[in-house]
Amino acid sequence: MMVSNFWQKLKKTGRPILALAPMAGFTDSAFRQVCKKYGADVLYSEMASATALFYNQKLKNNTTLELLKFNRQLEKYYVVQLFGANPEHFAVATRIISEKIKPDGLDINFGCPVPKIVKQGAGGGLMKDLKKSRAVIEAVLANTDLPVSIKIRSRAGDIDIENFLKNIKDLPVAAVMIHGRTLAAGFAGAANWKLTKAVRRYFKGVILINGSINNLADAQRALKVSGANGLGLGRGVLGRPWLFKEIKNNRVTDLKPRAIFKIALNHAALVQRLKGKRGILELRKHLVWYAQRLTGAAKLREKLVKVNTLADVKKILGS
Repeated sequence: MMVSNFWQKLKKTGRPILALAPMAGFTDSAFRQVCKKYGADVLYSEMASATALFYNQKLKNNTTLELLKFNRQLEKYYVVQLFGANPEHFAVATRIISEKIKPDGLDINFGCPVPKIVKQGAGGGLMKDLKKSRAVIEAVLANTDLPVSIKIRSRAGDIDIENFLKNIKDLPVAAVMIHGRTLAAGFAGAANWKLTKAVRRYFKGVILINGSINNLADAQRALKVSGANGLGLGRGVLGRPWLFKEIKNNRVTDLKPRAIFKIALNHAALVQRLKGKRGILELRKHLVWYAQRLTGAAKLREKLVKVNTLADVKKILGS
């Protein structure tokens, strides 16, 4: 019996569901909290390895579990995303996360295009194998009471989205995030937002469209063209977390550089509090995105990629 399907709760509001899509190296607790502040309804973890959880389940200092920790009050609704290729690993990882992390939901990655992931038969590589994909979903569903969602591509090898969803149409998957590009395309080219209407006969749950959504106009078109229940925002909110607010308010927010610097500084302060110096080093890539659309961005990025402390960030962006 499912504990609480928050997806249906959000769907009943009648408003587009806005999710921070999972991004390895980016969607840590600090960034999730920043995005929540600006209106994200659902927050995904970074990709976590089911295989790592399986083999390290008895370790006291489990780095994967550390990666997945979250603030229950400030990160609602939080979904942990798993990747891997072995149903047994997924079963064990699902039990561990359900018991020790207690997120609001679990997600299975069938869309990651990174070659080393695909070669393992994980991510987009797993989507290519219908039999194993189904076995993985069944393993996760059998080992948790949490709502289970999936993230897929429009096509992976010979398997397109209709083949994939038809193969699991009898399984109680709560939501699907559709990346509108093929696995071969990676992150290049325009995403196909029309896919949603074609798969409705195979999937009755919540559908989020993902890919090529970089501003309010993109978001509006994606929702109109797809007829989806909401959006999964990824690279479009890097350095621009207020895009969630723009979509909710249906109004562009023209922030001046000083206002953007303030958001970046608040993000940096939160990272410092949660991760210390290591977090500031990891934050460099976020800071580069904040600077992307500003005048003199190239020189600003040169400075930001060298920061080592919160004081360095304050010196560059102003305290």
